[in-house]
Amino acid sequence: MGENDGSYMMMVIITIVITFVSLIWWFVATRGGGRSKGKLPPGGRGWPVVGDSISWYNAVASSHPPAFVHKQVRRYGPIFSCSLFGKWAVASADPAFNKFVMQNEGKLFQSNYPKSFRDLVGKNGVITAQGDHQRKLHSIASNMMRLEKLRFHFLQDIQMVIRQIFTNLHLNQVVPLQDVCRKLAINLMVNQLLGVSSESQVNHIAQLFSHFVDGCLSLPINLPGFAYHKAMKARENIISKINTTIESHKRNSSSDIGNGVLGRLLEEESLPDDAVADFIINLLFAGNETTAKTMLFAVYFLTQCPRAMKQMLDEHQSLRSERGEEEMLTWQDYKAMPFTQCVIDETLRLGGIAIWLMREAKEQVEYKDYVIPKGSFVVPFLSAVHLDENVYGDPRSFNPWRWMEPENQEKRNWRSSPYFAPFGGGARFCPGAELARLQIALFLHYFLTTFRWRQVKDDNMSFFPSARLVNGFQIQLNRISHDHRVSTSIN
Repeated sequence: MGENDGSYMMMVIITIVITFVSLIWWFVATRGGGRSKGKLPPGGRGWPVVGDSISWYNAVASSHPPAFVHKQVRRYGPIFSCSLFGKWAVASADPAFNKFVMQNEGKLFQSNYPKSFRDLVGKNGVITAQGDHQRKLHSIASNMMRLEKLRFHFLQDIQMVIRQIFTNLHLNQVVPLQDVCRKLAINLMVNQLLGVSSESQVNHIAQLFSHFVDGCLSLPINLPGFAYHKAMKARENIISKINTTIESHKRNSSSDIGNGVLGRLLEEESLPDDAVADFIINLLFAGNETTAKTMLFAVYFLTQCPRAMKQMLDEHQSLRSERGEEEMLTWQDYKAMPFTQCVIDETLRLGGIAIWLMREAKEQVEYKDYVIPKGSFVVPFLSAVHLDENVYGDPRSFNPWRWMEPENQEKRNWRSSPYFAPFGGGARFCPGAELARLQIALFLHYFLTTFRWRQVKDDNMSFFPSARLVNGFQIQLNRISHDHRVSTSIN
């Protein structure tokens, strides 16, 4: 056989292999579709094997995570198909379809997370549990964080923790605000969930939790040297500390039970100890990520918008002027922060942590003219709606005043609006949403009325593997003296 014949045969073999692999890939991608009068959402399948995963990753790792989605929407429409992470997927930038998916949680769709994430947050956590078990856990979490409980159980403690963290900050030095916010958030969550206030204990749990978070989207390789292995060890240690706290509560009289959500959980609910541990870990994870990153992004956006900064300072200095230097804010003060709430909403719209949801079709689903095969990966891309120029004018600009406009009032209802869903929706609506907003508002109050700062290094956002500022938002802090609190300038 000549060289040309050999090359020809090799090309034939490669073609056959590629065709065979492509057919298998097509079959797996579309399995369960069955016969239907509907059609699959339009879209391409990207590159063999990797599909659209690389384009998806490049977008979410940037400061504009919906870039890939918006490109596909222009080509195929707001509901389209693609291949992500080796699986057939239906992605959506359609507000109505996103709401449909969230409202049919547990019926037509169920949560779908990577194995590493499921292993770490646990099977008894409100994030990954399914069906009746999920609904029970969600109800318990919502009960723990009702508004009246925030007012009586959280308001004072949040302010005490913030003040303590701020007192220990090194002034006139460059600090990454990202680290400060992360430390503050874990301190708040450990204090409010476990009732722990010892600085050494909090710092130890914070270190463990850092390893835990780093492993949530890692390869599930449980060998020394891998992030997943370190995260699983951290999980074991966190659970051990939670169980120690549970035993301590059980040994004490009922009058001593009540420090933090864990104490009230043991007093008011009946869950086995392993379910309690997973429950607390889930709240630690969800609360820490949302709170820390929104605090950080709010200061980042305000620093770039002097007009918004001045209006924020005016609002908070007005509240502070009515109280003594050491006097804490009241619930009425919290409710008297209208512009602060606009800043929080705009920060969540631009830099929300839940940029997409991970769901799977439990059965074949028909929606309008489309059919979604059973087993399909379904991705409501919430950030694509938040940054849609057809929904919000100049969507990539930080503009908290947009939330004062009458035409945006209906969109602003973050509990039910299909156009603004930073806390998800349906049966998996974040039960700690009100707590997160309270923490963020109080943080902004004390940060703005305590410090001046100067950004020393340019920065930009990235959303993979989690939301962050690439350089940590490095700033030089100076404390505002009492005599200069009336000043509204930021150097």
